[in-house]
Amino acid sequence: MEGKINKQLKKVLKKIVKEAHEPLAVADAKLGGVIKEKLNLSCIHSPVVNELMRGIRSQMDGLIPGVEPREMAAMCLGLAHSLSRYRLKFSADKVDTMIVQAISLLDDLDKELNNYIMRCREWYGWHFPELGKIISDNLTYCKCLQRVGDRKNYASATLSDLLSEEMEAEVKAAAEISMGTEVSEEDICNILHLCTQVIEISEYRTQLYEYLQNRMMAIAPNVTVMVGELVGARLIAHAGSLLNLAKHAASTVQILGAEKALFRALKSRRDTPKYGLIYHASLVGQTSPKHKGKISRMLAAKTVLAIRYDAFGEDSSSAMGVENRAKLEARLRILEDRGIRKISGTGKALAKAEKYEHKSEVKTYDPSGDSTLATCSKKRKIEEVDKEDEITEKKAKKPKIKIKAEVEEEVEEVEEVEEEEEQVEEEPSVRKKKKKDKKKHIKEEPLSDEEPCTSTAIPSPEKKKKKKKKKEAED
Repeated sequence: MEGKINKQLKKVLKKIVKEAHEPLAVADAKLGGVIKEKLNLSCIHSPVVNELMRGIRSQMDGLIPGVEPREMAAMCLGLAHSLSRYRLKFSADKVDTMIVQAISLLDDLDKELNNYIMRCREWYGWHFPELGKIISDNLTYCKCLQRVGDRKNYASATLSDLLSEEMEAEVKAAAEISMGTEVSEEDICNILHLCTQVIEISEYRTQLYEYLQNRMMAIAPNVTVMVGELVGARLIAHAGSLLNLAKHAASTVQILGAEKALFRALKSRRDTPKYGLIYHASLVGQTSPKHKGKISRMLAAKTVLAIRYDAFGEDSSSAMGVENRAKLEARLRILEDRGIRKISGTGKALAKAEKYEHKSEVKTYDPSGDSTLATCSKKRKIEEVDKEDEITEKKAKKPKIKIKAEVEEEVEEVEEVEEEEEQVEEEPSVRKKKKKDKKKHIKEEPLSDEEPCTSTAIPSPEKKKKKKKKKEAED
């Protein structure tokens, strides 16, 4: 099968070499090349030779005398099995079907144990409800119940091998003042029988877990080192076999077990899940929530390498898995330490926490920071109105338009008065008096309470008068 010459074939061929005058017919081309190289014997391999070999196999009973057909059939079957086992590198220890069945049975036992223990606690709780609060461990609870039975027997029972001294004293004190109801002996017998079942199933579950550990270390040692025996067994069971799991990509192994969430996310166009069964691995569990997705992706990539190594490799050591796990742990430490490093600067140096020093400072109240709104006085001049009140201008457009209209009317009145002054010559004292009255009327006119402060600047009539006077002087 490997293209090598064994000792028996070598002896036979050495005898033939001296007498052979024709080429040797060989069924395997590789074997023929080795014979020609080592023994200097010409070999031939062709379709005619294959037909000749097929005829010899079919007429083997007549060519070898003294062998019964039944024995020949058994020998052929054994030879076929051994050749197939050799080609597939078959080993009885590497049967992943046992892992699939063991992990499925382990999950079923956990469910049944939970149901039995809940029923036992609820059933015995009618008789002695305080015991369930004192003893939290389920197996210890069932063992105590199996040994004592009725709560009246707790005073004379010894539970030192099951409970600590403090807990034993607490149980005995609670049994004397218990608020539970009285039950018959038949009820106690049924409860004790249920406790016996719980204890037996728990012991069998422990034995099955040890069997699963040993089987996983024999079949997939590198996968066991990477993700643990339970997660590795569940991945193999989900894929069907170790060979099927080895054909999956790393992205598939990462979300294996979260198919419903994946298709729901694709249907609703939301974010796809970051992990499936691999979430229960110890490396993902000890990671902070913000790094779980990144670590699960890296763990899936390294796990796929370990799966393919275990499925197709000849070596059964776990050195590769230990090396990859060490790399992942180092990467995890870098990710966790990155949050402690400096945010600014190069980010290579760790952030230094300054030493805390208590400084007692007496602070006084500052009333200037009470009001942050700008005060608007009623007598503010229109020319000095703030230009920063744009929001009030947008909200109060109508009042702004009214103010503009009133100011324009006043300006027109001033211009009419000036024209009348030009036509009618009056004394300078009277003319000055009228101008002052008009200026005072414009400047000191108060703003109404309802109208908001605006940022409109009004051109003063004094400037117009000065311009007209300059023009008249120039003329």
